[in-house]
Amino acid sequence: MPLKMVDATVSTFEGVLEKFRSEAPKNKANLILFLADNDPSTSLSWCPDCVRAEPVIYKKLEASSDDIALLRAYVGDRPTWRDRKHPWRADSRFKLTGVPTLVYWENNGVKGRLEDHEAHLEHKIEALLSGK
Repeated sequence: MPLKMVDATVSTFEGVLEKFRSEAPKNKANLILFLADNDPSTSLSWCPDCVRAEPVIYKKLEASSDDIALLRAYVGDRPTWRDRKHPWRADSRFKLTGVPTLVYWENNGVKGRLEDHEAHLEHKIEALLSGK
């Protein structure tokens, strides 16, 4: 299967990202999807935008014949994410403002991104994948 997925949390992210970066040259595209944790009481994401975007993103990536790596980075529960000092809000590499955020990672940096309000749009995902 061309889509390779790996998961990370705030506490495991740097180690997982290092491995992700080392394997990046093997792939046609390398993406990081920042998304909300699942609510233990419902087993669904607490973020409605994530619930809407995830299936669309996975469908587009799985349909590709290219080798694609997807690092799913879980931001935590709602109170953790809402904290203005959340590490990924403050991280100069990502400067997250919302979830889901889909990042095209190339040459150890962000080449493109889709923010929470557009990450569910198929044509935007296709454009991100094609580097446009």
